[in-house]
Amino acid sequence: MEMLKTRQRPMPNLWFRLMAFEYRTRSRPQDATSELITFGIEPGLRVLDFGCGPGRYAIPSAALVGPTGVVFAVDVHPLAIQAVEKAVAREGLANVRTIHSDCATGLEHESIDAVLLFDALHDVEDKESVLAELRRVLKPKGRLLYKDHTLNGSRLLALMRENDFRPWGGPDVLSFVKC
Repeated sequence: MEMLKTRQRPMPNLWFRLMAFEYRTRSRPQDATSELITFGIEPGLRVLDFGCGPGRYAIPSAALVGPTGVVFAVDVHPLAIQAVEKAVAREGLANVRTIHSDCATGLEHESIDAVLLFDALHDVEDKESVLAELRRVLKPKGRLLYKDHTLNGSRLLALMRENDFRPWGGPDVLSFVKC
């Protein structure tokens, strides 16, 4: 696990544990896999799961990208990183790297094919810095795949445009590419 200095405080441990419990009880792994396939996650991709939480999408992404791909799981919460590392060990995955950070990933410039930004951006205090980091690591044709139960609609589109992302794809997939 790579440790990077964080500025944003993680949610309280109890909240994280409740969130992880909710994901385990209401989410089926095959549903996450189906969503990821719809989003175009496939063998060989380099994927960044920003705000990975307990690994609800990082773990199935690792299975989809296979041994020729890699998944970077980033979260500000130490329990998230621990949960992902336990799941990686349990599943025997060799293609997942964890990064403990609220923004900086330490990844190479333009090295990521797809960023998963699922149910995380609404909790980020410095959205502009996070979006700048995601734009920095995305390859020129890379996509930022997005879903959030809180931050949507015109407010989201304005934020993305202000940060040099434009909508891409059809109505079933909310994704952005850098301008």
